[in-house]
Amino acid sequence: MTMSNGTTASPSNLRGHPVTGIDGHAHVFVRGLSLASGRRYAPAYEATLDDYRAMLASLGLSHGVLVQPSFLGTDNRFLLSCLDAYPAQLRGIVVVDPAHDLVQIDTWHARGVVGVRANLIGTALPDFGSPAWAAFLERMVALDWHLEVQIEAHRLPDIAPALLHSGVRIVVDHFGRLDPALGLDDPGFASLLSLGATRQVWVKVSGAYRVSPDPHDPAAALAIATRAWPALLREFGVERLVWGTDWPHTQFEDVQNARLTLDHLHAFVNEPEQLQAVLVDTPAALFQFA
Repeated sequence: MTMSNGTTASPSNLRGHPVTGIDGHAHVFVRGLSLASGRRYAPAYEATLDDYRAMLASLGLSHGVLVQPSFLGTDNRFLLSCLDAYPAQLRGIVVVDPAHDLVQIDTWHARGVVGVRANLIGTALPDFGSPAWAAFLERMVALDWHLEVQIEAHRLPDIAPALLHSGVRIVVDHFGRLDPALGLDDPGFASLLSLGATRQVWVKVSGAYRVSPDPHDPAAALAIATRAWPALLREFGVERLVWGTDWPHTQFEDVQNARLTLDHLHAFVNEPEQLQAVLVDTPAALFQFA
């Protein structure tokens, strides 16, 4: 199938549904949803499921992964309703309270949830070795779920040992959220690279503008992605790297759009086999589309 930038991605076939590309990271929300207390941000607009699916179609992408926005907290009802509406096309990543949500995990799994997100930017770190988390992570491992972490790169070593010990798959958001002022010289980026050898960690090569020294300059975001890609590829391999639009680009809506993020992916991943892996094969396995 021809992608929006004119290149061709090799389609796969998952459960009878042709897969031309998987968006591994996006958010949907509408007005009137219950907002989490202590939220740092909440958008003043809607990012509807219909709009999201139209965006996917416009880019030639067939499938998507919806990530619970942090400003909605652990109320995953809207995300689950979206998964219910299009179970073959969508998968979901929820936010949980491990002390109370273990009883729901199997029901969620049957509805298309494949992982849990922990957005730890600017927050106190949870004790992933606590009894509540240990029980939750154990069940996640049994279901082949992953724990998606968004955390400042320099703090990743503070949580990695407990998560690795649990056996859970770990997905690190947005190029590891390295310090934009330090770029690839951030020691946290070296810590992230060291986790490649575990074969238990995946990285999302998405949201480069969130680690860019000038987040409002798309060229600067592309530059940091282009520099980070070879190191990530060397340490993780294409079987541990996935991509997402980060739609609707919260807090950066004025300078980003989904087509630009896909064009940037094609710019820093320019080998057809690598592109096939990052857009189709690796996310299909990680997000349980296969």
